Amino acid sequence: MYEFDIKSMTCGHCASTVEKAIKAADPEASATIDLTARTARVQSKLEPAAIKAAIEKAGYPSSFKHI
Repeated sequence: MYEFDIKSMTCGHCASTVEKAIKAADPEASATIDLTARTARVQSKLEPAAIKAAIEKAGYPSSFKHI
């Protein structure tokens, strides 16, 4: 499980966009978006760098922390 801090995620549309970006990178990923905490918890077969790149390609800078 990976957690990403996404400080620029400020609304429901942002959260939806982040979730779609994660699912586009790995359709089998499980993503839990917490808009209040501005985090995304992701269970994926991909490396965290690939998930981070997908989130950032969608326009949301993020930082990764392993949990």
